[in-house]
This record gives sequence, structure tokens and C-alpha cells, in this order.
Amino acid sequence: MKHAFSSDPRIEQSLRHSVRDGVAYSVMSGVGETYFAAYALFLGATAAQVSLLAAAPPLFGALAQLFAAWLEGRIGTRRTIILAGAFMHALTWFPIIWLPYFFPGQAIAAMVSCIVLYYGWVGLGSPLWCSLMAELVPSRKRGRFFGGRTQLMSISTFVGLILGGLALEFFELRDNARLGFTLIFTAAAAARLYSVYHLARMHEPRTMPRPTASPAILAPHSHIHRARFVHFSIFVAAVSLAVSIAGPFFTVYMLKDLSFSYFEFTLATAVTVLAQFLTLRNWGRLSDVFGNRAVIAATALIVPFVPALWLVSHNFLWVLFVQALAGWSWAGFGLAAGNYLYDVVPAHRRSLYWAVHNLLNSVGTCGGALLGGLLNDKFPHSFLFLGHRFDWTSGLWGLMVCSAILRGLVVAAFLPSLAEVRSVRKLPARALVFRMVPAPRVAGFVLDRVGLGRRRSRARRAARPDVSRA
Repeated sequence: MKHAFSSDPRIEQSLRHSVRDGVAYSVMSGVGETYFAAYALFLGATAAQVSLLAAAPPLFGALAQLFAAWLEGRIGTRRTIILAGAFMHALTWFPIIWLPYFFPGQAIAAMVSCIVLYYGWVGLGSPLWCSLMAELVPSRKRGRFFGGRTQLMSISTFVGLILGGLALEFFELRDNARLGFTLIFTAAAAARLYSVYHLARMHEPRTMPRPTASPAILAPHSHIHRARFVHFSIFVAAVSLAVSIAGPFFTVYMLKDLSFSYFEFTLATAVTVLAQFLTLRNWGRLSDVFGNRAVIAATALIVPFVPALWLVSHNFLWVLFVQALAGWSWAGFGLAAGNYLYDVVPAHRRSLYWAVHNLLNSVGTCGGALLGGLLNDKFPHSFLFLGHRFDWTSGLWGLMVCSAILRGLVVAAFLPSLAEVRSVRKLPARALVFRMVPAPRVAGFVLDRVGLGRRRSRARRAARPDVSRA
């Protein structure tokens, strides 16, 4: 990242270490964390157990974040807690690797228990890291900084994904997938330890947090900020619930129903990350200039269609296209949602507010995954509609339809009342879509056919000069 974000050399150096920490963490995520569900299937997990794996650990991690916010007020420093959580997080990779083989009869239970601890250690540092970064990164440059940082993280995840997939495919062809998982998870642990090194070199501004009591979220700081925070956090939690009804099962769908090899599964996952890499920097620039609400709106209109598109075709190239679209939309949504949260929470209570936000988000994720697990066995493989019989290729198709419908309902219910909190230039969501789509003429033709493309040329003319000055 070439741009200077602060005149203070300690802060500038800390931001550079933050980027290196993020890159190392992303290598860990790509080469290791991405393959948790595949590892569970290798150990013999059912679809219901995969949904449990997606539901329970993040919820425990969110509860750990509340504890971290309380602990910050008692200890008076964030750095110590962040480093302790990160170091223990790195060490947790080793029982994930070995416990299922020491206790083969309880392999799935052992794996779920280890990953619960894995997310717990992440949760211990997550809200405090967010609070620290809010002080280090100037508010007017957050979109650019986090867009650039996340872009580097995306390409690092992509590289980790490819290397991990190649390793698994290599050892799978030699009937030794266990060794493949052992090697890629060991590499993930090494990458996490390297990220801890850079975390340890970051500077913490000397701001003493106020002691945090349990009901502090209800204290009367600012009614407007609190109302915006609650509305936005419930919106994100509802989106997470809708997404998680089908989200944990896409790995099952690809590896079991579509019979993808590990390498095909890796490519399908990597395309999502590559799409994020190619678009994150532009999303960051747009969120700085036109506001986070505009980016959230533009991407939230795409998100409901993603699971439904999986039903169109089993062709591998089509799957790659759907995954690329998902990466494109989630890159903007995730970046803008994180920056929006920085804007709506009180500066002196960021750790607590981030912890509460992540807890609500995790409750949504957990609820959606458990609901998906319950519904998975309930959907028939064929049904009658208007006198015609339709055959599901997979029972998971029903989950995809439910997820798509619920996503649309959540967006329709919450998006109109979501307000921008900064003073920014106004631009319709449609113009942002045209600015970000690589082939605007094709996109314009499609939007015209569904009645959404009126006056698109004027929208593009309005978008072009503003973004060029950003």
C-alpha cells in the first residue's frame, strides 16, 4: 500500500504492520480455515453435523468478544489481550490436526470442540483490534485503507486456497488425504504465528478505556447513534441468518452432490476471493466518496439472487460465474458494513459496541445454520406445482430457494430505513453498479430487459467525473 495515511511515523508503521498481519492471517484462512467443512466431510460428518460446525463455534467466539470488551475496561490495555488471543489461536491449530486421530470414535465431536476454542480465541481480540484500528486510521481514509488492506488479504487468501487445494488433490490421488490436511493446517498455524509477530509490533495510542458494565449498551450516550447502531446490527444479523440457511451446505453440495474434486472445489472457492481482490479497492474509494450506505444498497440488491443462480445449471463454468458474482457483491457489502459500523458507534465504547454487533451477527449465523440443518431433511426431492412435477437434483436446492427468498425480504424490510451518517456526495445505487460492473454495456442491456436500466447513461455520466476526482 503506497499511500501515507498518517503524519505520525509510529501510526504509519503500525498500519504497515497491520497490513502484514492481515496478509499472514489471510494465508492462514485460505490454506486452512476454508477447508474446515471439507475436513469434517473427510472425517465422516453428515450435513447436519456440518451445519453444527458452522453454527456453534462463531456463537462462542461472539460471547468471548463480550468478555474481551469487559476485560479491556479492567486491564486498561487492548494490546495484551489481542496478543494473548492471537497466540492461543495459532496454537489451537495443532489439536485440530491431531485430536480427531487420537479419538477416532469421537472425531467430529473433537473437531467441533477444537474449532469452538479456535473461534473463542479469535473473539478475544476481535473487538479490541477494531477499536485500535479505529484510532489508527483517519476516518476520511478508512475506505481506501481497508479497501487496499482487504484487497491484499484477498489475494493472499486466493494464493493460500490454490496451494491448499493443490496439496489436497495431490495427496487425495495417492489415497492419503489425511497427510494433505495435516500439512495445510500446519502451514496455517505457521502463517498465524507470523501474523502474531506483526501484531506485537503495532503501536497502541494511550487512551484509557472506561470500565464497561454489562448493561452499558443501554446507557444514554446518544439516542440517535444508539438507534442507528441497533437498526444496522439487526439488519446485518438478519442477513447472516438468511445467508446461513444455505451457506454452510455449499461445500456439501459441491463435494457430494456435484462430485467436485478437491481441486474443482478449490477453484470454485478461489474465484470468489479473486473477484473480491479485483473490486475491493474501488469499493473502498466509492464508500469514501459516496458513503457506505450507497455501497451497501448497491450490493444488497444483488445478494438475494446469488443462491437462486445455483439452481440454473450444474456446469462448472456457470458455478464459477456465480461464485465470481458472489465475491463481487460480498466484497462491497462487507467492506461498507464494517466502515459503516465505525461511523455509528461512540468512539469511547467501540470495543463493547463491536462485541454486541458481532454477537447479534453470530446469533443470526447460528440460527440460520441450525434452521438449515433442520430443514435439509424436510425438503422432498420432487413436488407438484400448477400440475407440473419438478424434480430437485438435491435436497439442498430447497435451502437455496429459502435463503434467496429470505434475503430478499430482509433487504426490502431494512434497506429503505438505513441512513448515511456522514456528509457525502449523493449517487444512486444504480450508478454505483454501472461503475463497478466490468462490462457496463452488457449489464445495461440486461437491466433494460428487466426494467431497471432507465436513464442508465445519465447515471454513468454522473458517476464518472465524481469518481475520477476521488
